[in-house]
Amino acid sequence: MEPTRDYPLFGGTFSATLPPGAIDVSDLRPVPDNQEVFCHRMTDQSLIVELLELQAHVQGEEAARYHFEDVGGVQEARVVHVEAVQPLLLENLALRGCCQEAWILSGKQQVAKENQQVAKYVTLHQALLRLPQYQTDLLLTFNQPP
Repeated sequence: MEPTRDYPLFGGTFSATLPPGAIDVSDLRPVPDNQEVFCHRMTDQSLIVELLELQAHVQGEEAARYHFEDVGGVQEARVVHVEAVQPLLLENLALRGCCQEAWILSGKQQVAKENQQVAKYVTLHQALLRLPQYQTDLLLTFNQPP
C-alpha cells in the first residue's frame, strides 16, 4: 500500500497529509489560486481546500450553512440539503491559535457533472475554520459521490 504524504498547500504556507492515490487536480486542469484540489484516482471523491474572504455578516452555524449553500450555487445544484452542523473543538485543531471558531457540516447536493444532463446526489462534508485576523474563511470540502 502506498504511504500517505505531506503535501504543501498555497506555496508551502501550510501542508496537508494526503491519502494514497491522491492526485493534484492542478496537474490535470487549471485550478483557481485560492484553491487546492485533490481527487482519488479510483473513485470520484475529491478534497477542496479554499481560502475565502471572511463572511463577517454570518456567524456560528449560519456561516457553515452560508458556505455550503454558496458551493451549491456555484455548482448549480438543483437541490441543497443540510443534514447536520456541529461545532469543532478548537483545542483539537492545528490552527487553534488563530482560529476563532470552527464548524463541520454534512449535507447532500444534487448536481450534474460538466457536460452531463443527469444530476446525481453527492454527499459533502465541509469544515469551516474562521480566521478573522486574516480576513479569511478556510473551507475544506470533501465530495463523496454515490
